[in-house]
Amino acid sequence: MAATVLKNSVRALCATAALSLAPAANAAINIYTASLSGPNESPANNSPGTGSAIVTIDTTANTMRVQVNFSGLTSGTIASHIHAATAVPLTGTAGVATTLPTFPNFPLGVTSGTYDSTFDLLTAGSYNPAFVSANGGTPASAEAALLAAIGAGRAYLNVHTTNFTGGEIRGFLTAVPEPASWMMMLIGFGALGMVIRRRKGSLGGLEPARL
Repeated sequence: MAATVLKNSVRALCATAALSLAPAANAAINIYTASLSGPNESPANNSPGTGSAIVTIDTTANTMRVQVNFSGLTSGTIASHIHAATAVPLTGTAGVATTLPTFPNFPLGVTSGTYDSTFDLLTAGSYNPAFVSANGGTPASAEAALLAAIGAGRAYLNVHTTNFTGGEIRGFLTAVPEPASWMMMLIGFGALGMVIRRRKGSLGGLEPARL
């Protein structure tokens, strides 16, 4: 009887933890991050440059906030973009999806810097025209394609420099779990630990009787 209760409790808690980790399909805010480096480029390079990016998507307002910081590049910056969509998640290369020749007002000619700008995803000017044409021909269809690529791990952000015109540092965008999801997972595993401890205590009390 106790074993059955334990099994059922474990199954329920595991299901709760799994569900808590699944992103909400109708979430208005989705946050993605990327760690930028030379080895993450394709082909990889030995640049000492590093950086990070945060991309925040608001699916209600149809906006995308792009925040980037970088340092230690080997030469001055010439451009930065989001590329999508690669054939395989977290690997490969793809064409530029966002504005050309670079993000508006991205710091150029520098080896370190920061960037913070918000894009209207329903405006054609937020995209590479070729990306729009290849994905339905409208800003709305381009938005759908870009968000699908980002959500599937098939989009990356990189920084191009004079020494590495194809990209000196880059990183694939990956989703950040919602704080509520992490809390639910921790609660679930905490409760699971309590069940296991109680089960062990119950077995310890029954053992003498069996002998």
